[in-house]
Amino acid sequence: MRENDPVTSATRQPETPAPAVQPRLIATDLDGTLLRDDKSVSPRTVAALAAAEKAGIEVFFVTGRPARWMNVVSDHVHGHGLAICGNGAAVVDLHGGPGSHRFVKVRELARDNALDAVRLLREAAPGTVYAVEQTYGFHQEPDYPKLHMEIPDNLRPAEELLAPDGPDTDQPVLKILAYHPSLDPDGFLATARLAIGARANVTRSSPSALLEISGPGVSKASTLALCCAERGISHEEVVAFGDMPNDVEMLTWAGRSYAMGNAHPDVIAAASGRTVANNDDGVAVVIERMLAERP
Repeated sequence: MRENDPVTSATRQPETPAPAVQPRLIATDLDGTLLRDDKSVSPRTVAALAAAEKAGIEVFFVTGRPARWMNVVSDHVHGHGLAICGNGAAVVDLHGGPGSHRFVKVRELARDNALDAVRLLREAAPGTVYAVEQTYGFHQEPDYPKLHMEIPDNLRPAEELLAPDGPDTDQPVLKILAYHPSLDPDGFLATARLAIGARANVTRSSPSALLEISGPGVSKASTLALCCAERGISHEEVVAFGDMPNDVEMLTWAGRSYAMGNAHPDVIAAASGRTVANNDDGVAVVIERMLAERP
């Protein structure tokens, strides 16, 4: 999840890679990508998504958001109704509407791995504070800032939240959030990846020093690959959109990929093309062009 502040700005028209095969699936991030900065889905984007589905192209929302934050797009799901949430930690069926989603697939972060990550990052970056995201619960340390506009279920040290006798042990841990009040965001990410190593996957989607830590190998890309394999869709048949470092693996994996005009430099380097910013309906611009070029 990211705040509304843009990382960069651009208004250039999309650069369209030469299509090798016809797309069968569109995978799009939400915040900073499909959504405008006011968290709305523009009428133009709604129409483009519906046109893609009508043309037989599946649309997957692939986001760092938890399932309970998917109301913003639950009215715009078509066909399968599935979304990938928590940076790949969960596949959720949104057909039930707000508050009635169903978890189809969960790729949890083992508590032992989470505790190791907390310990190692505390040592590498003193002053780090944590929150814990579960399928239906959200818990945080007392010093964790109010970044998510919600009331946590518990206020305890991360070590207690992740203990075998901690709260909601019947629910899998999807990811932990690590915040540092003063470090550079990219520097904090590099420090965390070096400290935690293979015990967990570390990324970020916020312009602040807020990291998202998932199970080993869990990412938007790896879960999207599983969903595509179940449908007999190859990576060459996927078109992906994103704007922040948690999108990099997905953009690299997809046959065609677009960095938004407001994207982080690492995203621009990873994508095979560029489109205009989220506030200028960059996803819709590409979809419209893509559909116009279909045989």
